[in-house]
Amino acid sequence: MRLKHFNIELGAQIFLASSDTSRLRILHLILTNGEMCITDLERILEFTQTKTSRHLLYLKNSGILTSRKINQWAFYQIKDEVFDIIKQILQFVSRDPVMQQDQSVFKTMYSNRELSLNKLQIKPTSQTI
Repeated sequence: MRLKHFNIELGAQIFLASSDTSRLRILHLILTNGEMCITDLERILEFTQTKTSRHLLYLKNSGILTSRKINQWAFYQIKDEVFDIIKQILQFVSRDPVMQQDQSVFKTMYSNRELSLNKLQIKPTSQTI
């Protein structure tokens, strides 16, 4: 279900959530790879568990992310309702060297089978911005 009626409250929540560099990096990885596990994000971004959880909770409470649990892993994805606006926001920063490095680390770790996605045999969706 895509966003049909955009209002100022939702817009403010999305822009506030997007105002932090760490959250932009997290959103970029999730947008580009479809669905990400919290432990994978920690490893790729070199964040602590606390920092990663705090930012994911902020994004989830802002109405941007949703999650599902498989065994001990929590996987986060962008809600369908806000996917288009998040994609548009991130297209402006996706060429940033930090964002490119994050994606490069993801690809290396994925190919080395170091991520939770591999332990559960889930393939990234490889969405493109």
